Parts: sequence; structure tokens; C-alpha cells
Amino acid sequence: MTIAPSEPAVAPLAAPGAIRLGLRANWRQFALLVLINAFVGGMIGLERAVLPVLAEEEFGLASRFAILSFVASFGAAKALTNLLAGHLSDRIGRKGVLVAGWLFALPVPLLLVAAPTWGWVVFANVLLGVNQGLCWSTTVVMKIDIVGPARRGFALGLNEAAGYGAFAVAALASGYIAAAYGPRPYPFLLGLVFAAAGLLLSALFVQESRDHARHESRANGAAAPSRRFGEVLALTTWRDRALSSVSQAGLVNNLNDGIAWGLFPLVFVSAGLGLERVAILAALYPGVWAITQLATGAFSDRLGRKRLIVAGMCLQGVAIALVALTAGFTAWAVAMLLLGIGTAMVYPTLLAAISDVADPAWRASSIGVYRLWRDGGYVVGALVGGLLADTVGLQWTIGAVAALTFASGVLVQVRMYETLRR
Repeated sequence: MTIAPSEPAVAPLAAPGAIRLGLRANWRQFALLVLINAFVGGMIGLERAVLPVLAEEEFGLASRFAILSFVASFGAAKALTNLLAGHLSDRIGRKGVLVAGWLFALPVPLLLVAAPTWGWVVFANVLLGVNQGLCWSTTVVMKIDIVGPARRGFALGLNEAAGYGAFAVAALASGYIAAAYGPRPYPFLLGLVFAAAGLLLSALFVQESRDHARHESRANGAAAPSRRFGEVLALTTWRDRALSSVSQAGLVNNLNDGIAWGLFPLVFVSAGLGLERVAILAALYPGVWAITQLATGAFSDRLGRKRLIVAGMCLQGVAIALVALTAGFTAWAVAMLLLGIGTAMVYPTLLAAISDVADPAWRASSIGVYRLWRDGGYVVGALVGGLLADTVGLQWTIGAVAALTFASGVLVQVRMYETLRR
């Protein structure tokens, strides 16, 4: 018997009685994946408050475009790796992809500590992007596999809450450490702990979840074949109205997140805020985002996906506009609070919508395509935002991003259909 070249060569399906879907049935493995994703989020949080300031003060970069090069390198590497991670997860399994992602993380803190030039920082963020693409994508796919369809939004809310909660804590910790001891080396040494812990837990205790996806596909009553990758790419990018709406919203969401990462600290510092207060603002946004996702993911299981995505994108647009139109720590703290709530409404809901539409046989590949476009937003935001900031200034650039984010929500309202099956 030969296997068609369009379908992966996979191991035989495990006995149906050996596999159970659901959060309660798989809570140990689910909790382990939540913990691992916290380490993934902590890796990126270390840079949030420190790197833009480090670029100006230690490396002497004046161009906003040059400063945002680290965001562009991170986003490009993560976007492409997301695509690869989803495809590999469907073909060879999830666990090996997860372990490989942690191997790329190990050199990142050492490169940031030792970097003699800004080019080293850019290269470190390429490796960080690969780590994030492989590890975060795979933990998302594995949770979707084991939890089943009934509480998918809630499960993804927990996943994203863990990742961005650790992100916020690491951003706050690195900012305070940098204020007390300087931007290098101490803020980045935490990364060695995160990478080593993530690698050991993934290699020794994580169990493969691909059979759970196959079991769900059979339980749905259809032995759906894996689609060709080009077909999945087309469906997720433009052919399916819901999948394509989700992809564009994800791209715009991370475009504005890249601006928040690369430009907001420069706005705050230029207004006279110290590094400790900048760290609070840098941590407030992902912190609120993390906590609120515990509710918004579950709400999407009841209220539907579309209305939360539309409202979340529009609220993000309003929050970003407040950064451009106001000044002072209190006003900016309110803006970060609203931005965190808006992002929480969107982030787990976008992933749940993809999972609603994509069949388990090609779901990981579709998630990979979505995450390609979503994290491509970092690249677009860094390139366009950097050029605009050097040309028209920070305030006008941030205002333009606010308008684009609001428009993205309007586009979802017009184009997307509701994906939640009642």
C-alpha cells in the first residue's frame, strides 16, 4: 500500500479507549503545558522595558527605524517559524517541535549579555523568534488537541494568561533590576533559568498529543484527510471569510503590539519618566491582558467569537489613541489598562475561531498560517512604524496605528461569520 504524497506518514491511530478528550481528563498534562508556556512568555518579557532604552543609551542609536530592527528580526523569525511549527506538528508530532524550540532559546540571554554591537542583539532576537514560534505554537496546538471542542476558548484563555502573565512579571522584574544595577547583565540572566526549565520539562515530562487530534477527527464522524499545505494557506489567508478575517485581525493586533514594544518606552522616557515607572507601564499592559484572558476565553465559548474580536480591536484602537493624545503616568496607565483588556478580548478568541473552522486533520497547519500572518505584524509594525516615526514623529505614528487598529475591527464586523457551533 502506498501513501499519497499529499498526506503525512503517521503512526496508526491509538486505540479509541486509550484516549479521552477534555480538560478534566487531561488536567495534569494541561497544567504542565501551561507552566511551560509561562517560561516561553517570560523569555520575551525580559526585553520589554529594557531593550529600547538600551539601544539609545548604550548603543547610541538615534533612528527609530534602527531601534525597531530588533522587533522586525524577532517578528520575521517567529512568523516563519510559526508556519513551520504547524506543518511539522501535523507531520512528525508535537513534542519534538517543542523540545527543538527550547534549544534555540538557550543562547539568547548570553548573546544579550555579551553583545558588543547592536547586530548581536538583532541576531539574538532571531533566535528568540524561533524559540517563540516553535514553543508557543506547539503548546497552543497541544492544548487544543487534548481539551476537545467543548471548552476550547477557556483552555486557550488559560494558556495565553500564563504566557502573558509571566511576560508581565518578567518585564517588571527586568525593569527594576535594570534601574538598580544597569541594563546589563543582570536583567537577562533570568532567561537562562527560563530556558533550562522549559527544556527539561518539555523533554522529560510532556507527552505527545497528536493521537488526541486524530481521535477527535474520528469522533466527528468524518475521516477527513489532511489538506495540501497550499490549500490550507489559501483558506486561512483569503478564501474562507472567517479564517481570513482572523488572520488580518491577528496581523494588526501584533503590529500595534510591536509599536507598544519598540516605541512606547521611548515616549515614556522622553516625557521624563524613570525606568521604574516605564517598567510598570510596560508590565501593566500584558499583566491586564493575561488576567483578563481567564474570563474572555470562557466568554467566547458562550457569547461567540465575532463580537469579542470586533469589540476588542476597537477598544485597542481607542487605547492606543490615548497614548498619543494624553501625557503623564496616570493617563498612560489608563491607556495600558484599556489596551490590555482589548487585547485579552481578541487573543484567545482568534485562536478559538481558527479551531472552530479548521478540521483536526489540518488544524495545526491552519494555526501555523494564522500565526505567520499574526506575527508578521511585528515586521510590518517595525518597518512602517520606524519609518513613520523618523519622518512625522512618535505621536503621529501612534495615532496612525490607532486608526488602523480600529479599522481592523470594522473589517471583522463586515466580513467574518460567527464560527462557534451552538
